[in-house]
Amino acid sequence: MVETVSASLDSPAAVTAGDVARGIMRLFARNGIWCLPEMPLKNGRRADLMGVDAKGLIVIVEIKIARGDLLGDCKWPDYLDFCDRFFWGVPPGLDRAPLETEAYQPEDCGVIVADGYDAEILRHAPLSALAPARRKAQLERLARAAMRRHTGLLDPHCAQIPL
Repeated sequence: MVETVSASLDSPAAVTAGDVARGIMRLFARNGIWCLPEMPLKNGRRADLMGVDAKGLIVIVEIKIARGDLLGDCKWPDYLDFCDRFFWGVPPGLDRAPLETEAYQPEDCGVIVADGYDAEILRHAPLSALAPARRKAQLERLARAAMRRHTGLLDPHCAQIPL
């Protein structure tokens, strides 16, 4: 069961994408889901947050902090082929009505509201299981990216070595 905490701010403009990511990562960490921000995918896209739970299932979160950014995003379905669960991450106060429309496939996508301190899942993301070979490849890419970033934190010189 995922723990949730209500979040509230007076203005969605007061919350940055980094704040939303931090709140979601805190919620996920309490529930055994560990994430990397800005994870490149094989199709050239970059997931705002990509994580893995204790069962090895992959979660992607696409963060939107402004209505215009949400309405203008046509690329988000490209993420669905790379995860078992997909969530929208939004700040409190953002109009979430578009996420209930057919264009945003509410039957396939969860919704998380977050600020810089915490997050709450408003709609759970259904499981859409990846093929085992795709999941294995994604887990390996995620692990290698995490190790590279960790190594770069420990030794900034290593981070400069080309792939």
